[in-house]
Amino acid sequence: MAKNTKNVIFLGNKGLLKLQKTAFLASCTIAPEMVLKCYDWAAGKHEGCIISGFSSKLEQDVLHFLLRAKCPVIMVLARRMYKVIPEELKEPLEQGNLLIISTSAASRQSKATALARNKYICELADNILFVGITQSSSLFPLTKEFIMKVSTL
Repeated sequence: MAKNTKNVIFLGNKGLLKLQKTAFLASCTIAPEMVLKCYDWAAGKHEGCIISGFSSKLEQDVLHFLLRAKCPVIMVLARRMYKVIPEELKEPLEQGNLLIISTSAASRQSKATALARNKYICELADNILFVGITQSSSLFPLTKEFIMKVSTL
């Protein structure tokens, strides 16, 4: 279980935390051929649930596919909890297919809160799918720290 839980707030189905969790973390810049592989992956069958911040463009697209397929999802925010739940998230919340976790009291996501959120995701995950990560990526150190959990498409 993740170590840093000081400002953590949960909304939704906490039972999803008991499932096998695959983290999906993507760089902001992705090669087009990798985008298509990610879409195929997202549209496929998944054991357990998918956990991510769903903040990059690709992560947001993947979230859309996962929600449409009714895949259980844990969304981890790098900011305070939503005051108003986005429309796309209301039905999955009501159906028990979504858990939203806020890891920060900050009003907006920052580089620091995003880094802390990504580490929290890696700590919670059973395996991690890093996509489009280069040595200059802010996610690169996590690929080394959590090497035993890394999986590929």
